[in-house]
Amino acid sequence: MQNQFILVLASGSPRRRQLLTQAGLTFELMESGVEEVRAPREGAREYALRMARAKATAVSSRVPSAIVLGADTVVECQGEILEKPIDADDARGMLSILSGREHMVVTAFAIARDGETVEADAVESRVLFRTLGDREIDDYVATGEPFDKAGAYGIQGVGGGFIARVDGPRDNVMGLPVREVLDALRRQGIAMPG
Repeated sequence: MQNQFILVLASGSPRRRQLLTQAGLTFELMESGVEEVRAPREGAREYALRMARAKATAVSSRVPSAIVLGADTVVECQGEILEKPIDADDARGMLSILSGREHMVVTAFAIARDGETVEADAVESRVLFRTLGDREIDDYVATGEPFDKAGAYGIQGVGGGFIARVDGPRDNVMGLPVREVLDALRRQGIAMPG
């Protein structure tokens, strides 16, 4: 069965691209250009959902014949939203906050067609970091890995070694809850591999 629709991933994230490719999907890439700015007092789930919808609809309005997938990942620890670090000091601060604590990773996804959101959801995973030493944090920041990642770490890289436990989908922590996304894409007419 052929896809009835072109699938477009509205993201520049290499991790989302990798997860969709591993799932066997064929898709095109188009960055949304949407600026990620949190509204005052906006919670992690609401923020992630709003951003995912904004990214999906921004791209969908440029390619209305396609099914567009947008996503956003937000890390929250002790009520504080940890976005992508702006510099090395910011990354060190985030990792110090996460050290020895449990935090929540919310990845929201939205599917848009003809400039309108047709489906959206958010998936939560709880992640426990082991206690990190200052030298360990400094060495990790020096790798450059934290800088394009919410919460200043990547589960799929060196930062994965900081994790003591994950409750919930690991791929969600990477940036895309694949099972939930595939189910939603199937409902929207995207043919699945195999």
